[in-house]
Amino acid sequence: MNWLSGPGFVIAIVAISTIGWVVNNWIRAKHGYSISDDFGANIDKADPDAARKIALLVAENERLAGQISRLEDRIAVLERIATEPAERTARAIDALR
Repeated sequence: MNWLSGPGFVIAIVAISTIGWVVNNWIRAKHGYSISDDFGANIDKADPDAARKIALLVAENERLAGQISRLEDRIAVLERIATEPAERTARAIDALR
């Protein structure tokens, strides 16, 4: 009987593929990479510290963006004061006080 024509060949191919997938995921997990599911999509490792770091970075980013917009407004006022005539500049400075 020819081994390539029977169901043993199909079972051998499935077994080799499954063993290869398991070994691949084991090696990836051992070295810290994300593993993949049955359909090839990556499954990220759950890291609670990473979620907290991301939340802190988002909050800091929002704070810095607000600070930059306030500084841009202040620079615009200073540019306007620097380019206007002296009389209007004095009135603008007095109005700001």
